[in-house]
Amino acid sequence: MRIDPVAVAHHFLKGKKELADAVTGDLAGREPTQTTIYLEHAGGFRVIRGCMDRADVTYQVYAEDRQEAAELAYAVREYLLEDMPGRVVGDALVLDVAEGISPRYFPDSTSREHTYLGEVTIFITEA
Repeated sequence: MRIDPVAVAHHFLKGKKELADAVTGDLAGREPTQTTIYLEHAGGFRVIRGCMDRADVTYQVYAEDRQEAAELAYAVREYLLEDMPGRVVGDALVLDVAEGISPRYFPDSTSREHTYLGEVTIFITEA
């Protein structure tokens, strides 16, 4: 299987109107005050040879205001855990999503922006 789990999560979250403008898989060109939802592959493994992957995906929400960062992080969490399982997203069928780390306050050490960091485990197979 050659499905990028970050692309699956990115595609899914881009479809949510309140998140669409902020979701990215890349921080290049980002300005420090720009509200951003950054997705990154954090690990995982093949669960069933050739047909099911388990991927750990972190999401980090940057915002100028701490409350906005928290609200967006919990919205991302809700969409991924409650809305994404059972859906076909691109070439992937999302079998399940489990929480690895609930959103926690994690201020950026360089810019000192407010950020919340969370992680989910996504179980996918080909659609």
